Amino acid sequence: MTALVALLAMTLLVPSGLLAGMVARKQLADAGWLDARHAADLVAAADRSGRLDEGDISLPVPGAQLIQIVAPGARVIAASPAAKGLPPLTDVWPTPQAPQSDVQTCDQPSVGCVRLSALRVTDDPGSTVVYAGGPVRTLTSTGVFDAMFAIQSVVLISLAVLATWKITGRTLRPVEAISAELATTNVGNLHTRVPEPPGDDEVARLARTVNGTLRRLEDAKERMELAMTQQRRFAADASHELRTPVAGLRAQLEEAKLHPGETDLGDLLDRTLRDTDRLQAIITDLLLLARIGAGAPAAMTEVDLAEAVRTEIRRRDDRLPVQVRLIPGVVVHGVETQISRLLTNLLDNAQRHARNLVLVEVRRAGDFAELSVDDDGDGVAEADRERIFERFTRLDASRSRDRGGTGLGLAIVRDIARAYGGTVTAGVSCAGGARFLLRLPLAPGGVPVPAAQPARPN
Repeated sequence: MTALVALLAMTLLVPSGLLAGMVARKQLADAGWLDARHAADLVAAADRSGRLDEGDISLPVPGAQLIQIVAPGARVIAASPAAKGLPPLTDVWPTPQAPQSDVQTCDQPSVGCVRLSALRVTDDPGSTVVYAGGPVRTLTSTGVFDAMFAIQSVVLISLAVLATWKITGRTLRPVEAISAELATTNVGNLHTRVPEPPGDDEVARLARTVNGTLRRLEDAKERMELAMTQQRRFAADASHELRTPVAGLRAQLEEAKLHPGETDLGDLLDRTLRDTDRLQAIITDLLLLARIGAGAPAAMTEVDLAEAVRTEIRRRDDRLPVQVRLIPGVVVHGVETQISRLLTNLLDNAQRHARNLVLVEVRRAGDFAELSVDDDGDGVAEADRERIFERFTRLDASRSRDRGGTGLGLAIVRDIARAYGGTVTAGVSCAGGARFLLRLPLAPGGVPVPAAQPARPN
């Protein structure tokens, strides 16, 4: 930018300086000729009117120091103080047809080069001639004007270059700060942000764009780290939970191999099938958790929670009847199979720990749909109400004893709820047992019936 401005300044100022010097020299020369002509006119007029002192001429014009009145025959009859004792300053003799002439001559070494105006006093053949003028101006002959304009051009070009350098540097200083900040940014630390200058110019917009990109990179990094954490957790959970049933299967098969005659084949097959079913259930639940955590795309539809509860209860064969209080028309967005799995896990958990009562309620609370599952079992201690939603959590209370579950049911419920923007919490039911409360955002158009249906067994 500075080089471009310097080039433009030289392109404009150098020709302008040369032109200004030429104009100034011409004006100075014209001024010298005007002074000479004016002085010659004044002296000739004074001579014609008889007002001129014989032998001495005053200086009517300051710029014309050399004045002579010369008679025919090159006889000087009057002169100014600067021209006294000098022969005629020039041999030019104007004619009656051309009574005035301008001449520049260097014939007099004592005065150097002079510019003169030669003017006849009258039209008579024997008229005298007035020579008036002065030395050629020193400024013009030595080129001082050229030097002056050259210095002026150099100074102006230098000022333009310096101003451009300073202004461009100040303008680009935020870009240097952005560049320095980006140079120190690495994949391990994306929390830094480049400084954003005030205003809405190109540099400010660049800074905001860079910060937006850094924020997106940081979010992508966090999502990647979360996905990697989930993968590591999946591998650790799978290896931990699959080890026991696999070890049990191996032990039973090795024992049967060592003592084939003492092995009851039917009993062995029953036990190995039970362990295989447990393995299959654990693997299925782990894969479901992995898909939910990865956010795998699925077909979302509108699901009526009351109808989903009825469908789930009808297909089950539970040891305790399920009482329901359902408000129809409470609709949420979700995947039907995942909503069904959520209900299955909550009902399985309630059936395992209830003594005589399992109650399911569906209602609307503001912009959320609420589904609660109550039982009259031992309940969940307050200190464990968050921990029970972790994978493979084992509590000391009777509620946590494994009665056929995989240890992943409540974790699946929580992950499905979070995937839909909802929550699930554990509390105390009206019967003193456990209550699991699921809250999901309502789908547009879900209009509940004002009054709930009375509780009734399925």
